[in-house]
Amino acid sequence: MEYSLTIDRFENEKAVLKTEKGETIIWPKDKLPAEAKEGAVLIFTIAGNKEKERNKKDLAKDILNELLNTEEN
Repeated sequence: MEYSLTIDRFENEKAVLKTEKGETIIWPKDKLPAEAKEGAVLIFTIAGNKEKERNKKDLAKDILNELLNTEEN
């Protein structure tokens, strides 16, 4: 999923971004490209990461089993 956001303005160390629907998103200025300036259009891509989710679940399960002193069957 991709979103097109426009840099509306900068406030201190934050960037105020606007969506195509006029919604506002506050984003850390230091997490933008160095050449970013007011009026620039940025493309944000949002994607899930099933492998990381699975790894986190497995880690949580391992910790819980260790705390409970049990083993998986």
